[in-house]
Parts: sequence; structure tokens; C-alpha cells
Amino acid sequence: MSWLGFKRVDRLVAVSVLAAVGLTWFVLVGFDAFTIFVGELNAGGHGGYTLAKAASYTLLTVPRRLYEMFGYAALIGGLLGLGGLAGTGELTALRAAGLSKLRICASVVLTLIVLTGAVAVMGETLAPWGDQSAKALSLAAKSSDVTLAKGGSIWARDGDTVINAGNGRTRQTDQGSVIDLNRVRVFEFDKEGRLAILSVAARAEHLQDHWTLFDVSRTVFGEASATSTKAAEMQWPSGLDPDLLALSIVKLDYLNLHELSRNIAYLERNGQNASSFREAYWSRLFYPINVLVLAFCALPFAFGSLRSGGLSKWLFVGIVMSIGFYFLQRAVVSMGTVYGLPPAAANAIPPLLLIAMATAWFRRNA
Repeated sequence: MSWLGFKRVDRLVAVSVLAAVGLTWFVLVGFDAFTIFVGELNAGGHGGYTLAKAASYTLLTVPRRLYEMFGYAALIGGLLGLGGLAGTGELTALRAAGLSKLRICASVVLTLIVLTGAVAVMGETLAPWGDQSAKALSLAAKSSDVTLAKGGSIWARDGDTVINAGNGRTRQTDQGSVIDLNRVRVFEFDKEGRLAILSVAARAEHLQDHWTLFDVSRTVFGEASATSTKAAEMQWPSGLDPDLLALSIVKLDYLNLHELSRNIAYLERNGQNASSFREAYWSRLFYPINVLVLAFCALPFAFGSLRSGGLSKWLFVGIVMSIGFYFLQRAVVSMGTVYGLPPAAANAIPPLLLIAMATAWFRRNA
């Protein structure tokens, strides 16, 4: 076929795939957002958290949901797009015209590459902003003591004490749930509203109903002087509600690459464990690759509708394949953490295995 013919093929496939992906994406995100909105309604009426704010919260999280659901929409939409061409006989005509399955699948992936690039940009910009704005809106309505500031930093008030933390995270240990706050500043004011004590700590930890500050520099202000002391560790008698703080902590999956990289550098510089941030960082980097590999390897199943079983059978196989890939990836990354495998290698293994298996199946059934 001529180069013009190839471009017409790409246009034909792109239109079919884009329509199917768009519809699938809309249904998945709409159902997910509606479920979250119904859950938020249970919090309506508490404090200043009204029905309108619950709706605003849900809308602000839509970009993140678009990002998370795109992989499933790309896989299912790609299969449906090719299935639509098969149903009208156009896929058969393309095969009869001499186009290989690989060439037709490449047209689908070419379309998905453009969409994946746009979604990846959204995942680095609009999605984190929307999630942090939603968190700030929810916290402001539910509590006047904790605020999520621009950039994800946390501000909280405990009586005459104001606390600021650069960011935080939750983790599980043998002793129970732990809340970690990094880059902590504690401002203690006297009854007249003057700053009496300033404590600056590398991090704060809440475990078993008490707070501990680490690498603390504490300055006490007098009438005409100031006295500074340092301590590696200090008990912090604070009444901060850890459950409320946990709500203000943005999940690692919702941070962009720049924020993840900055946190990794900070934790490593202070000798702290940054493994969870590194896992989130490499998972984010491999997201576009995983989407495209999964979609490309599942597309040959759509050609089964031309022979036997119908598209529904092969669509089911493709969906099962995506679910299996999800659990495979989680298992390999978790095992990599346990056995000290670099996160980059752990994230690369699942798509490489999928490519190998799909290649073997494709050659056998070509």
C-alpha cells in the first residue's frame, strides 16, 4: 500500500479507538467519582462540610481519577475499537489488503501514545494540584485546627502553639501505626501573643500516643536575649490529633516526580529510609510504559473475534490480563523491596515478562 494508504489506515483506526477509549474512560471515571461522592455525602453536615463542598471535593479529584483509570480505559477501549472494526468487516478488509496484525496494532498504539503523553503531563501537573486542593477544602471545612497549605505543607494549631511541617506520611510498624512529619517547626506563643519558644526539628514521630522530635534546635526568647539548645531526640507534649493529621497527608502516589525526587534527596541527606518514595518515583516513571505495553500485548486478542468465540470472549481475556498484570507488578515490586532489588529493575520486570509472553503467543497464533 502507498504511504497515503497507510495514513488512511491510521486515521481509520484512530477514530475507532479514540471513540471507544473515550466512552470507556468516561464510564470508569464517572462510576468511580460517583462512588466517592456518595461516600463524601456521609460527611456532609459535619462542621462546614456541605453538600456543595462534597461535590467540589469530588470534582477536584477527577483529574487524578482520569490518570488512574486511563490504563484500563486504554486496554478495554483499544480492544473495543478493533472489535468495532471487526464487526463492520473493516478489520477483515485491512487484513485482506495485506496489512499484518502487527501493523494494525501499531496504529492503535500510535494513537494511544499521544493520549498517554497527555495523561502523563496531567498526572504531573493538574492531578496533584487537584488532589491537594481537595484535601485543603475538606480539612478547612471539617477542622479549623489543621490547614494544608500550597505545596502540600501542613499547618496546625494546638492551643497557643502553631506547628508547620513540610510534609508527612503514615507507615505501619510492629508497634502500630506511625505518623512521620518532616521539616517541623513549632512556634509556642505566650498569653500576650509573643513568640516564646521556637523549635526546629528534622522530623517528628507519633507512636503509641506520644510525639517525639528528632534533631531538634530549640530557641527560648527572653525579654532581651535568646537561648538556644540542641538535642538528638526530645519528647513533645502536644495535643495534636494524629487521626486528623493523617487526613491531611497527601498520598505518595499523588505527588509529582519533582516532589518525590525532592523528598528522596531530603530523606537520604538526613539518613532516613526513602524506600517508599523511591518506589512511588519509579512507579510513576514506568506508568506510561506499562500502559502502552499492556495495551499493545492485549490487542492481538481482538483478532480472535474474526475467527471464533466473538469479541466478548477475547475482551474478557484482555481484562483478566490487565488485572493479572496489576497483581504481578505489585507482587514483583514488593518482593524487590524485601530482597533489596532496585526499584527501577523491579518495575521493569513485569512489562518485560509480558512482552516475552505476548511475543510467544503472537508468533504461535500469527
